Amino acid sequence: MKSDVLPLFNRLHLRHLRLLMAIEQFGSLNQAAAALGLTQPGASKSLVEIEDALGQALFVRTNKGLHPTEGGRCALRYVHSIYSQLYSLRHELDDITAGHGGRLRVGAIMGAVPFISEMVLRFVHKYPSISVEFVEDTSLELLRQLENGLLDIAVGRTSVSNSPEQYESAIVRDETLAVVANVNHPAAHRKRVELVDLSESRWIVYTANMPMRRLLEREFQQAGIHFPRHLLETRSAFTTLSLIQKDTSFVALLSSDVASFCTSFGLATILPLQLLSRSEPYEVMTLKNATLSSVARRFLEDLSLDRKQR
Repeated sequence: MKSDVLPLFNRLHLRHLRLLMAIEQFGSLNQAAAALGLTQPGASKSLVEIEDALGQALFVRTNKGLHPTEGGRCALRYVHSIYSQLYSLRHELDDITAGHGGRLRVGAIMGAVPFISEMVLRFVHKYPSISVEFVEDTSLELLRQLENGLLDIAVGRTSVSNSPEQYESAIVRDETLAVVANVNHPAAHRKRVELVDLSESRWIVYTANMPMRRLLEREFQQAGIHFPRHLLETRSAFTTLSLIQKDTSFVALLSSDVASFCTSFGLATILPLQLLSRSEPYEVMTLKNATLSSVARRFLEDLSLDRKQR
């Protein structure tokens, strides 16, 4: 039988949530108390009140300070979500007071940036009074920001998560990939390029265990070629393009949308290499059971409509 939640409303206060976040930040009850202007005994008493209300210890003391227990990590996840909801409430109320139309916080992985940028532009033209925060990062980091309530919506992949059941997700678009290089790369003017032709090139790659990195490793394995050992790892599209422009030996695997954008400005060239593997599609992701703002819900509707029209 599930516990009644009403006692928590009576026993937990916002000051308790602030204390938990401060302990997580500093790993020390003394430092958390000082940051919040509390005495150490007062902070200790408040922590006991929180743990009594929740029915379990939230932190354990180690020689490196206070570390959250499994229950503590669970509680902190919800604390961040509550804080984020209050932050959003404050901003939405400020927007309403100022006569504005709300705020959207959306994130996307590098390959989806051209597509989502286009969707965001359409959205702000459709609703010119809204404010938008647009974040680019890896799927893993975007999911973390969803979990901590820092984003409303993210476009990436749940496959990188150890707990994908925490998220609502739906396929929003397929991804195709291309290998790009400096316009003066030795293979730039060939009519056909094989992977073995690039085995001695310096590869710019995503960090380990990311979907695009796994796909490239699989391509080398299927071709019977050793994966390059001397890599340059980055998750930044700008860094990738900057390196490719500065050195004719570099090659990189990018989404076709990003690659086409780069070539249209003469920043790189797409090599005529046929990849065997298919990339995972992009997913639009939200935190399960999250309360989305009306602005976020409208953006999700636009994404769904765009998918149906393609």
